[in-house]
Amino acid sequence: MSATSTTPVNSESKATWERLPPAPESIDELGISESLVNDLALKLASTVPQFNTQWGADRLHLPVQLAEKVFWKLKQDHFIEVLSQDGPFCYRYACTDRGRQLAARSFEVSGYIGPLPVSLQDYTSALKRQRKQRAQVTLDKVRSCIGPLVLPEYSVQIAALAALSGRSLFLFGPAGNGKTTLGRLLHQATEGSLWIPHAIAIDNSIIRIYDYEVHEEADDSASDSDPATQALLHDKRWICVKRPFIVAGGEMTIEELDLAYSPSLRFYESPPHLKANGGTFLIDDFGRQRVAPAELLNRWIVPLENHVDHLTLQTGQKIQVPFDLMLIVATNLSVSEVADPAFLRRMGYRLHMERPTEERYLEIFQRYAESAGADVPEGAVQSVLDRYERESRELRGAEPRDLIERARDICKLHDKPLQLSPDVIDLAWEGYFGNTPTD
Repeated sequence: MSATSTTPVNSESKATWERLPPAPESIDELGISESLVNDLALKLASTVPQFNTQWGADRLHLPVQLAEKVFWKLKQDHFIEVLSQDGPFCYRYACTDRGRQLAARSFEVSGYIGPLPVSLQDYTSALKRQRKQRAQVTLDKVRSCIGPLVLPEYSVQIAALAALSGRSLFLFGPAGNGKTTLGRLLHQATEGSLWIPHAIAIDNSIIRIYDYEVHEEADDSASDSDPATQALLHDKRWICVKRPFIVAGGEMTIEELDLAYSPSLRFYESPPHLKANGGTFLIDDFGRQRVAPAELLNRWIVPLENHVDHLTLQTGQKIQVPFDLMLIVATNLSVSEVADPAFLRRMGYRLHMERPTEERYLEIFQRYAESAGADVPEGAVQSVLDRYERESRELRGAEPRDLIERARDICKLHDKPLQLSPDVIDLAWEGYFGNTPTD
């Protein structure tokens, strides 16, 4: 058995998706080279004293009949041996000394063990297909999702346009006025689930896509089949997830936007924007990363322009991967500090998240108080607004929530229900702003 990969067969020509990724019926339909399949199966076999076909099929995410073909080929090559038969299409195997020696050499090249990968070509095709099947975003849906925010009508319209088109959105304006919250809520307007592979293969290099820390598994609501039928039809190398929402903040570095190779595991972890494909990638606090804004901007020019990204393998080989997501960039710094015209021209939409007017501040305060179960005494909000003016503070949309939550802490401390009396609001104000007269 050779560990060298051949040109993969494109499984798109063998089986057509309808609602589920169809279960492969042959090695050719896997879309990756037979040598890679055998290599991963042998490495898996070498990790245990003995195993049966069902155990191997479950871990390789293959139909049991196809897994049996793979293991039988390894048996014919004398890399594993049959110990007994456990049932139809199910034998008990053990690795031979020859098999363990070859597996050990294979582990030196790649330590990946797990679900068989899909080809990069099949992954790209699947994203394109699912983009066409995506439910259209409506203005009413956007209004419903961003309803917790009190925004001017033009802000609602621009947010809806970005969500409808899937184009990128640049949010800017002073801190505390809902940029991050808008990004999170706007993501909810894109309904439905997404099929993603556990991993993809480029020759013998494995890149892990599915990440349980950022991907949330979902039921396949698009299928009318019962679970037993789905189990037969479904290619288990793919997993159905809710459309991902991934946030990168000030801790992000330029290195994190390329493939992360683990010398100990000897395979690749995909960067956050590759994991976000089919969903939303929010770059929060843009301009505060540990990299110059201009360098970070240059990193996004090609993806925004061509909807593809280029990543680098450990060997120096460049690969092209799809960039199929809604990119939201949020900053509270001056636009001139963090963005140049070339970058802004490639952003789909721009939205200034301005400070609230007194009328909007009043509505935000009353809405949050109502959601917290607190009555707002007459004149309470006006007294708060007067204090902003006396202390020359600018209004911020997040501060009604912050003040009411501190009022909750105060009432809890004194073992009484939440109330927004003048003395409680005064103490909440002092605890939130301190004694300094300005921001």
